[in-house]
Amino acid sequence: MSLRDALHKAVASQEQVEADEEREHALRSTGCVPVASVADRRRASVSGVLRSVTLRPREGVPALEAELYDGSGTVDLVWLGRRSIGGVEPGRRLRAEGLVCSLEGRPTIYNPRYELRPRSGE
Repeated sequence: MSLRDALHKAVASQEQVEADEEREHALRSTGCVPVASVADRRRASVSGVLRSVTLRPREGVPALEAELYDGSGTVDLVWLGRRSIGGVEPGRRLRAEGLVCSLEGRPTIYNPRYELRPRSGE
């Protein structure tokens, strides 16, 4: 660790240190891009940690929604027709791929392909 990195960690908030660690982890994931750089109506692969997972029906159809955070931003992942998915839970690392669309100003991927990753510390 360089003196600059050590100084940054000493004066940064815990939230900033965690965001830096998530960004570094996401960038090490092969083929993934930072969430902050995903473009509307483009395919993207992203990697991060799930902050929340919620069952939120859409027009009478079950929909599992998850917020993926990679340190640069968040993307919503929505699986239509699903009430739950084994292993998809808050705190879990996940790599997701799909077509990004903007929903109410938030990047969203519907029915993404996904790969569960080891949790922090595993």
